[in-house]
Amino acid sequence: MHSRRMDALIAVAALMAITAGTYANLSWTGPLERPLDPVGLTLITISSLSLVFRRSAPLPAGLVAAACGIVYYAIGYPGVFATAPALASVYTLAVLGRRKAAIGLSVMLAVTVYGIMALSASDPVAGSWMALLSGWLVAMVVIGEVTRNGRAYLRAMEQRAEEAERTREEAALRRAGEERLWIAQELHDSLTHSISVVNVQVAVAMELFERDPARARAALSAIKESGHEAMNELRATLGVLRQSDQEGAGLSRLPSLVSRAEGAGLRVAHQVSGTPYALPPEVDRAAYRIAQEALTNVLRHAGAAAVTVTVAYDPAKVVLLVENDGEAGTAGPGMGLIGMRERAVAIGGSLTAGPHDSGGFAVRAELPVQVPA
Repeated sequence: MHSRRMDALIAVAALMAITAGTYANLSWTGPLERPLDPVGLTLITISSLSLVFRRSAPLPAGLVAAACGIVYYAIGYPGVFATAPALASVYTLAVLGRRKAAIGLSVMLAVTVYGIMALSASDPVAGSWMALLSGWLVAMVVIGEVTRNGRAYLRAMEQRAEEAERTREEAALRRAGEERLWIAQELHDSLTHSISVVNVQVAVAMELFERDPARARAALSAIKESGHEAMNELRATLGVLRQSDQEGAGLSRLPSLVSRAEGAGLRVAHQVSGTPYALPPEVDRAAYRIAQEALTNVLRHAGAAAVTVTVAYDPAKVVLLVENDGEAGTAGPGMGLIGMRERAVAIGGSLTAGPHDSGGFAVRAELPVQVPA
């Protein structure tokens, strides 16, 4: 609707300009064989009003404008502006990508008008006027093509910008999802271990409260220590979320983890092979969390089992092995094993878990030192 109104305004403006230009042309061309009369004005009016339909029906509008111009000059009316609406239609066809139609309309108009002018002996400037018309027709086709290509380029740039914005939004949503998953894994690994230790120590304290107060007090002390450790884990997680400089989880805290597991009733042996070195933060945190979850699973499913935690340092990777002689494998796969495997895979490593030949259960994680981007 907006384009139709704009084209109507253009048509009225063209009618006024052509009429005024034609009357102005009379003042310097001198007497002509046929003065401008109502018939000529009608032809100019129809030609100009065809511009109203130059977008919705460009070729029919162009044919009407060209036909009016041809008849106008064939009858012998004055002026060089009667073909202006046809030129506008040629331009519109070129902009819309209808190149063949634009060229065909131009050739038809040029050849027909040239024939009329050539037969008119009373027009001494027929050749120069024809050259001017041909030049304008070629210019309309070229300008239309340039405009169409420019608009296509702008549309392509806008689409690229929209695609880039959409990609940024999708990446932001994906990062938000990954961060939520990371937070859930951190809280699960840290709190599950601490709560499991608390549950075991509460059961021990309730059982020994009357007949062995000393051991009951030791269990309560272990509960206190586990609660304190859980608070530290929460603070460390929140510190990472706030991008603070607090120390996060890492293999340097593995001895403390082993001590708490021993306080909960496990018999834990901690072994290190190879020359220890500083691991990337992602690898260090993943190794600690896997060891924490593996000990938690032993505590929950195997009871007072003997556990061996081995950390093997290699120049290209670090291997973490947690073995126990209980029956942790009978519990079947759960969220803990899934979380451990996700942590290992996230940094380009691998994790295997299951019963071993000598009985019990083993968790083995191979974590490369070079974390993939």
